[in-house]
Amino acid sequence: MEKLFALLDENYGEIVRLRRHFHQYPELSFQEVETPKYIADYHKQLGHDVRTGVGGRGVVAKLEGGKRGKTIALRADFDALPIQEERDVPYRSTVDGVMHACGHDGHTAQLLGLAKALNTMKDDLHGTVVFIHQHAEEVPPGGAIAMIEDGCLDGVDVIFGTHLWATDPYGIVATKPGPLMAAADRFDIEVQGQGGHGANPHTTKDSIVIGSQLVTNLQQIVSRRVNPQDPSVVTVASFEAINGFNIIADRATLTGTVRTFNENTRTFIEKEIERITRGTCFAADAMYNYTYSRGYPTLNNDEKMAEYIMEKAKYVPEVTDVHIAEPHMGGEDFAYYLQHVPGAFFFVGAADPDWDVAYPHHHPKFSIYEKAMLLAAKVLGAAVLSYNR
Repeated sequence: MEKLFALLDENYGEIVRLRRHFHQYPELSFQEVETPKYIADYHKQLGHDVRTGVGGRGVVAKLEGGKRGKTIALRADFDALPIQEERDVPYRSTVDGVMHACGHDGHTAQLLGLAKALNTMKDDLHGTVVFIHQHAEEVPPGGAIAMIEDGCLDGVDVIFGTHLWATDPYGIVATKPGPLMAAADRFDIEVQGQGGHGANPHTTKDSIVIGSQLVTNLQQIVSRRVNPQDPSVVTVASFEAINGFNIIADRATLTGTVRTFNENTRTFIEKEIERITRGTCFAADAMYNYTYSRGYPTLNNDEKMAEYIMEKAKYVPEVTDVHIAEPHMGGEDFAYYLQHVPGAFFFVGAADPDWDVAYPHHHPKFSIYEKAMLLAAKVLGAAVLSYNR
């Protein structure tokens, strides 16, 4: 491992250069064109076997080791977000209204840097390493499903992935056996009332009043209908009923998200939202339309592989703390890979020790401490080298 760590240290400048390049030229989910080309060309220059257009826009590269062993897959995502960057840095986004505000530029750069280091050691490498560069993690249905259907996991024995976490201190590695990240769903409710003049509310069915009651009533699902020991979230994120100041709204639309870990709870909440919507609208003599869209499933780490990652992380000199992570209510389509092969997903702290404020993911001032990429690459590399020994 010392040789690999030394190679990664030598490659650190290139990893930073790669990350800043991707940061300058971000591409939205399902619209990635130049990013996968750049990734594929990088692997081709290393002499790896490369497939492009995997599942639509994904890239899969293979490095055959000089010695026999199992096949290990490593995954990184590369899509950006529809956010206008507010940081003033030399490598700020050149695309108006689009930026890497979740660390995917760093994920891609660290995986490419690790690929180069492992390539240098390929004669002594046991087994095969598959580098899965995934498009469209940010927008369901995501890129993972299509890439799996297109064979990205064919012959793979185990898979590992990581997420740089900008609000956790640098030096931390955190994961857990079993459920780590929540299932992430969406619901849309349209309340159809009866509009009218603001001076004559008795002749209307006020969709704003009905929708407001619905927002309040939905909060009772988690607080009064779900076991407090079963982590769940129901959030109404958007309430829209645009009208003139003297017009009672004919229609209101509510959009929100549901986060769960238990599949039975997921189904229960889906049905409860409709039951409450139906009852609230019935009481007001209004109509409604309800749509529930299932997003990514719960991310369940293989118990042995999660423990394996925590053990190997301790070999990395820059790691100062390895601990069991609390369940995270965010969603991740890495969950789909874990439905097919054993593996583990883990978090790496990426807050700069000198920052006064660590801006959260999906914030216009989001950033990462770039040395965290090196740490993450070393943990992934340690997992690769040790697996076939």
